[in-house]
Amino acid sequence: MKYARRADGNQPEIVAALRAAGAVVQPLHTVGQGVPDLLVAYRNRTMVMEIKDPTKPKADRKLTPAQQKWHDMWIGEKHVVETIEQALAALKGE
Repeated sequence: MKYARRADGNQPEIVAALRAAGAVVQPLHTVGQGVPDLLVAYRNRTMVMEIKDPTKPKADRKLTPAQQKWHDMWIGEKHVVETIEQALAALKGE
């Protein structure tokens, strides 16, 4: 069973941008088992975000089987983002 993992290289800048926009962010990347990287609360909304690194090949940016399984069962708001712009758009509900 897989547990802790490292954060993607772009995660710190995305977390900083979300916090600068007024979001509360709890990193979850060490949980593993398909759980998304971030728990984010913003204006009475709670969502999870899976961070993918845009510098990696497209095949390496797909959800892993464990991540896909988790996303399939999760009925709450969820996003897969690669950039600050995508994360902020998700925050705004775009």
